[in-house]
Amino acid sequence: MAMGELLFNKYDLGEVKLEDPSLGPYINLEPITIPHSHGRQAHRQFGKMRVSIVERLVNKLMRGGTGEKTSGKVIRTHGKLQGKKSKALNIVEKAFADIAARTKQNPVQVFVNALRNTAPREDTTRVQYGGISYQVAVDVSAQRRLDMALRNIALAAIMGSFDNKRTLAQALADEIILASQNNISSYAIKKRDETERIARSTR
Repeated sequence: MAMGELLFNKYDLGEVKLEDPSLGPYINLEPITIPHSHGRQAHRQFGKMRVSIVERLVNKLMRGGTGEKTSGKVIRTHGKLQGKKSKALNIVEKAFADIAARTKQNPVQVFVNALRNTAPREDTTRVQYGGISYQVAVDVSAQRRLDMALRNIALAAIMGSFDNKRTLAQALADEIILASQNNISSYAIKKRDETERIARSTR
């Protein structure tokens, strides 16, 4: 494969294997050097399917914080990443380099494994009958499962580096490695278990 087709000129996306076939259509692993589509798919139906999965992680990191309490504290990035995609790309590149050094594996494979492990299969939704509303368990579509996994991994990294000596890249690398190992210390794994537990209780 030519150098120009390697992610960040280092990682071969062609060797990444998807073990969850339901997520396959929504995880775009087409060869790309810099994961930046300039928003071309933003207004197209199911456009996210055509965006590189690495770019989707970058986009999730560009949030401005939760604005409300998450795990007991208010998380705000104070505009450090909002709208600055080049900075978010550098953070993901550093995180992937850290993952590759620590696991001796393709970091994109580790990331895809983390997504598979953190994507919840059940969730709850509110229904209303005759003025009475209550929660019911529902199966989660593959696209929403992936969205929830990406959001929780990015949020875990932001929280892990908030008021902490760890950089955002280090926190992101730690979270992806823990999630790929299905480690309960992972915030995204905890959120998956919590979501599925609440869904089971409403059956």
